[in-house]
Amino acid sequence: MRKSGSQWFRRASLWISLIVLSAAPSVVIGNDGFPTRPIRLIIPFAPGGGADTVGRMIATGLSERLRQQVVVDNRAGAGGVVGAELGARAAPDGHTLTFVPASFTMQPALRSLPYDPVKSFVPISRVGKGDYVLVVTPAVPAQTVKEFVAHVKKNPGKLFFGTAGAGSTAHMFIELFKLRAAIDFNVVHFKGGNQQVIDLLGGHSHGTMISLPAVRPHILSGKLTGLATTSLERSSFFDNMPTLAESGLPGFEAIVWWGILAPAGTPAAVTVKVDQEIKAVLGVPEVRKAFANQGVEPDYLGSVAFRSFIGKEIVDWIQVVKRGNIKLQ
Repeated sequence: MRKSGSQWFRRASLWISLIVLSAAPSVVIGNDGFPTRPIRLIIPFAPGGGADTVGRMIATGLSERLRQQVVVDNRAGAGGVVGAELGARAAPDGHTLTFVPASFTMQPALRSLPYDPVKSFVPISRVGKGDYVLVVTPAVPAQTVKEFVAHVKKNPGKLFFGTAGAGSTAHMFIELFKLRAAIDFNVVHFKGGNQQVIDLLGGHSHGTMISLPAVRPHILSGKLTGLATTSLERSSFFDNMPTLAESGLPGFEAIVWWGILAPAGTPAAVTVKVDQEIKAVLGVPEVRKAFANQGVEPDYLGSVAFRSFIGKEIVDWIQVVKRGNIKLQ
């Protein structure tokens, strides 16, 4: 006997409902099942630096939230390129993540890369930001940015600024400052931020741009003079210190930031879960306090906004390198 249209519709609806219900548990299991083993967090710098410190805070928080150990894997080299390449080539299953700092978007302007900084990764979250400070030694007769710029112009080729290495964040911030202030001085590269500070305190160089926590004690003791910070807002570390934007360079902003990426092809369900847990970690009071002790401000950006931010940063640094004719030695 031929079924009526209404009977057929009811039978079809029942089958569709059963299919949906039978499929639902597998979706839930797939989400709840991640991670199935410890997660590797690649930090493309040596232990002990700013990126390593912030990355380890996130790793600790994620370990608790995901109930799987997040193991830090420091892979230093080539300004972060070595570690980033390793992260780009990892299996796209969410069990290998890459922690990247601001220099990640500077490298495409400076060298040929073994990966595509946009296409080889899925941005998950930006986790924090911080500013740098322009400091000089007492040998430089300047208490303000205006006085410093005037001094440089009167003494062309006589001043030396140190960096943590060619292509480092400090190097690029210094080059940006030179362009915006229309001044020139010599730039000397060291192997790491510690050597950069030692040289500065020893009087072998005249100034630098560096993270505030690295030189705060020396500013307070009078061994160094802090002239201005590099973000648009004043730093909570030195709220009486002006920004470069307030010191004759309107709109100047050069921030350090940190974020987490996954290899391209990582399932959306996995990246969404990691993103949600990172956001939760950033809201923990203990994490926020630990960040503040390092001069870092929790500054969350989700995947879409983070991807847009990365793209803009790459374009901006390409322009800086081109205008400054910057080349790695």
